Amino acid sequence: MESATPREPLTQPVEEVLELIQQLEQDRAWLLEQIDRGRWSDFRLDLAALERELGQLLRRAAEQRPAEQ
Repeated sequence: MESATPREPLTQPVEEVLELIQQLEQDRAWLLEQIDRGRWSDFRLDLAALERELGQLLRRAAEQRPAEQ
């Protein structure tokens, strides 16, 4: 269901976007480290797939981000 109010474009400052990308990269690295250590062995394949998808998303986000000024 769509809301009655029009959507506003994303207007977050570039610094906030870059900070979010950096935090997600750190989270991805932590997840990969946990997988490599054998944690959550029952979910290893799913978590590895999630880690790969997150990596692809972050690469695309980094490519699409506005140039720093």
